[in-house]
Amino acid sequence: MGAETANRPERTAGYPHGPASGTAFTKLWTAFSVTQAPKPGVAVVHLTGPGRGNMMGTAFWAELPQVFAALDADDTVRAVVLAGSGNHFSTGLDVQEVLGSWLGRLGPGATAQAAQRTELNGLIRSLQDAVTSVATCRKPVIAAVHGWCIGGGVDLISAADVRLASADAQFSIREARLAIVADVGSLQRLRGIIGEGQLRELALTAKDIGASRAEKIGLVNDVFAGPDELMAAALDMAGEMTANSPLAVAGTKAVLNEGREEDIARGLRHVALWNSSFLHSEDLLEAVTALGERRRAVFTGK
Repeated sequence: MGAETANRPERTAGYPHGPASGTAFTKLWTAFSVTQAPKPGVAVVHLTGPGRGNMMGTAFWAELPQVFAALDADDTVRAVVLAGSGNHFSTGLDVQEVLGSWLGRLGPGATAQAAQRTELNGLIRSLQDAVTSVATCRKPVIAAVHGWCIGGGVDLISAADVRLASADAQFSIREARLAIVADVGSLQRLRGIIGEGQLRELALTAKDIGASRAEKIGLVNDVFAGPDELMAAALDMAGEMTANSPLAVAGTKAVLNEGREEDIARGLRHVALWNSSFLHSEDLLEAVTALGERRRAVFTGK
């Protein structure tokens, strides 16, 4: 489905830039909508699907870095609120659409595999780079999470500067349930957000946690009664950020990112190599089959 173009409010007195008119606002996106908030200088990016529950298919991964590159280059934008449309933030990676073609390419009977595994490594790195575009955007990004935030959704919000949630939010680093090592950033970024012990518990159990637990461990800063209150709070916080010097805000984010992003980049390279070597397994095929049959997978470690 195509995203709606932004409504462009009149220039706000006292604000140095006119209405938003950059590429992020004028392009018709498939997996996103980008609008200018009533607060000047604030862009609102909604995940719009087209998959069920804002599932992250090929269009999402192609467009995410384009959206944030355009926002980064737009002088009318000083802060970004990232949210999901509909009932959820995101139910995560569309496994069939993104990885479906790989299920038969590296299995029994496949011969020389160096080229295929090199291609898979490139695919994983492209997904990583898409999420990293959020972290490296010079404008601060506030993730506003309601409903489910699963797998790739957690990868995405871990790249934001601040995370807020509504009381109905549910979070899960669910990749281990799918016989996959999470490889798009949550294992690397959440260590500095929620700490080693909390990260290991969530990643190794693949359990679901609610908003109150997420707040307790520092995954989100605050929890609000519902999606409306959540969005109002996110816009208020973005407004506080836009009131500051944009040069100082960008510089502050760059300094905060400096050491962290270098460590994250090393971790991302390692997990991309790991999954390009070991992703294909009987357990992965069982996980995909179980998804289609709406049952819990039974793993054998093969």
